[in-house]
Amino acid sequence: MRLMLSLCLLYVLLVGAPADAQIADRVLTNAVLWTGDEEQPQAEALAIRGDRILAVGAHGDVEQYIGASTEVLDLDGAFVVPGFIDNHTHFNRAGALLLGINLLDVNDEATLAAAVEAARDRLPEDAWITGGDWGAYAQWADDPEDLMTPDREAIDDLTTDTPVFLSRFDGEQFLANALALEKAGLTCQDSGVDCEEGRMTGRLTPEAAAAVRDVIPEKSMAQRRSEAHVAMERLAAHGVTTIHDITPPEQMRVFQQLRASDELSVRVYARPTLDRWEALAEAGFTHGFGDDYLQLGGLKGFVDGILGNATAQFYEPYAHTGERGIWREMMGHPDGMQGLIRGASAAGHWPQIHAIGDLAIDTLLTMMETARKSVEAADQRWRVIHTQHLRSPEVADQMAAMDLIAEMQPIHAIDDMRWMEERIGPERARYTYAFRTLDDAGVMLSFGSDWPGTNASWYTSNPLEGIYAAVTRQTLDGTPDGGWIPEERIDVETALRAYTVNNAYAAGQEDTRGRLAPGLLADVVVLSDNVLTVDPTTLPDIEVLHTFLGGREVYAR
Repeated sequence: MRLMLSLCLLYVLLVGAPADAQIADRVLTNAVLWTGDEEQPQAEALAIRGDRILAVGAHGDVEQYIGASTEVLDLDGAFVVPGFIDNHTHFNRAGALLLGINLLDVNDEATLAAAVEAARDRLPEDAWITGGDWGAYAQWADDPEDLMTPDREAIDDLTTDTPVFLSRFDGEQFLANALALEKAGLTCQDSGVDCEEGRMTGRLTPEAAAAVRDVIPEKSMAQRRSEAHVAMERLAAHGVTTIHDITPPEQMRVFQQLRASDELSVRVYARPTLDRWEALAEAGFTHGFGDDYLQLGGLKGFVDGILGNATAQFYEPYAHTGERGIWREMMGHPDGMQGLIRGASAAGHWPQIHAIGDLAIDTLLTMMETARKSVEAADQRWRVIHTQHLRSPEVADQMAAMDLIAEMQPIHAIDDMRWMEERIGPERARYTYAFRTLDDAGVMLSFGSDWPGTNASWYTSNPLEGIYAAVTRQTLDGTPDGGWIPEERIDVETALRAYTVNNAYAAGQEDTRGRLAPGLLADVVVLSDNVLTVDPTTLPDIEVLHTFLGGREVYAR
């Protein structure tokens, strides 16, 4: 490091410093750069001035931008990539779980008590501890009926001044501590309140839980901002510099405040729901409104449910329920989903629609095809969100012909494999998470996390684990051998592009991010190893060493 700095300063003294306008604020050198830029795929060094990339190239090409004030970072052969872009997050829920309580893997009272105590110490004094979804992973144990039935005695002494209202993963049971029961005015005489010898255990049915939910105050803006900060810290540690977020109105206000106070350490492509298109249009908002930090993105619609609770819509019924899934509320909208797509697109918004089951995907493609005939959407990038289960390879061909983007989350594949074939059978599962089939057909792959997940699973925000999932199709402990449906594995570089270049394009932001090229935002991630050359099974072990957002270091290991 010292030798590199000395050589750089000597170079400046001998040949003279460049003009001020060309002096870099920071130079990353002695590295292996994967740029994502077809004109210059690889490089050794990168110069940053302000929030933009000034130059990319060989050591000798970039040294000319070093001045006396330039910070030179010798990376000792580390691997450098564009900042990761996550195509699907629920940022507000992630922050709430990180600052509050996450009980997905909890199924005993001792661990529950420890988690409650830790949350109590993290949260503001006036905050409630809520949610948690205990027992989510225990449902997949050898005896799924052996779920914890906790008693408030396990947590009462820890939370005398903090109301607690916890949920089981399936929403069929809740636990309230003494203070929460008192605030809700519940007694053993109330229906749905579990009691033993005249003492409330704290266990509540969904009906009784409604009384507690009614007295929980709205979160303060201070708490929401604290949740946002812990979520941003997690994203920076994973090298994520832009998120395509499913953003409810209250979270948009948080993002706006953080932007105004220059506290955003991740760029946000905020996505309201599709049924809001008229209100947005009337206010004059169209796709892309905002700046490089906070921008109005596409509008999310919903066709069907999800695979986890067997509500994704299939042609054939699930083996364990005999049902085929559900249609979501938007399908019954007065204008219909097709009308919503057409109206939003005509108003300048980009439809991005959730469809998981094979019937749902086919239905959506038909509606999109019809809607496009009546609107001019040549510059819009429409997405099929999740794109999880194709009826056949011909569906991928149809998506390619329609120039649709497959917005997928690879971590879903290695989570759902636990039970997928039991529910729909191996033959129907053949084109589940069909990364290779879609890519071979010419459909652009867009990857992300769905962070933090559902009430049944926690999904990591780490893109390296997502790349691992797409490349190996194995759980993190390496099963099954060869991967689940190995025909659908893809190579590392294809997955890397889906987390960077492709996601920038999918958002209409390819001219500002997603690649390491002069003039683009200096969103840069330094990794401990070269993802293109390591054994793919070790991808989750690679560490983020530095994350830069607009040239500003927001994370250092």
